[in-house]
Amino acid sequence: MKTLKIENLHVEVEGKEILKGVNLTVNEGEVHALMGPNGNGKSTLLAAIMGHPNYKVTEGSIEFDGQNVLEMTVDERSRAGLFLAMQYPQEIPGVTNSDFMRAAMNVRRESPIPLFTFIKSMEKTIRDLEMKEDLAHRFLNEGFSGGEKKRNEIVQMELLKPDLAMLDELDSGLDVDALHIVAKAINEMRKEYPLSLIVVSHYERFYELIEPQFVHVLVDGVIAVEGDAGLARRIDEEGYDWIYKEYEIQPASEAAAVRAPIRLDACAVSQKAQGKR
Repeated sequence: MKTLKIENLHVEVEGKEILKGVNLTVNEGEVHALMGPNGNGKSTLLAAIMGHPNYKVTEGSIEFDGQNVLEMTVDERSRAGLFLAMQYPQEIPGVTNSDFMRAAMNVRRESPIPLFTFIKSMEKTIRDLEMKEDLAHRFLNEGFSGGEKKRNEIVQMELLKPDLAMLDELDSGLDVDALHIVAKAINEMRKEYPLSLIVVSHYERFYELIEPQFVHVLVDGVIAVEGDAGLARRIDEEGYDWIYKEYEIQPASEAAAVRAPIRLDACAVSQKAQGKR
């Protein structure tokens, strides 16, 4: 079973500590939602897992499939089965989508993928995401709309078939139709093999299409509250103020969060916050 295990993770950016002791376990085939107000560490956590050089891990550990992720380069993490659908995909002029994807697929294989097999796979994936037929010959994300860039991330994901995919606000920039197209493609992948997901989104509508079994709320760099899909629905309806009040957690702008996460079983109160500061 390919499990992601994060223990006591501390991460800083430009000398400022952003993550302050994150603990998270994602088992094979599970869907985890990562929620929380802006600026509390969601994207930082995903970037640290993937190995972004600007994010320095100062304490703690990340393991995937029994391997020490922190000892891997970014490309080694990708080959190990980790994938990040970025919040802001970059444009790469001069590199076509087809060249990029074929190279990325080949480094995961013992022998290069046959050209005909690659063409058929990419054509199918382009159809699945309802992208323009000339996608393969366009430069990577150059001149793409925001929605096209996000769908192109899922084109890459479907072709690479990662074991664990992290979706960083994938739904931002997608209209309603595109949102359903993307969610359908992801759910079809989950039917093919035990794909694990960490999904960052502010909107419960996305979690209706890709329903998480587990929801984690990050406040000031730690997971302060945990629950099931019902927690995401309540946050969508009421925001985060009820969490601050009900569990005596102060927003990051005012003070640090609790250290032990509160468990919300079926979104019912299960315990009071532990270890408040």
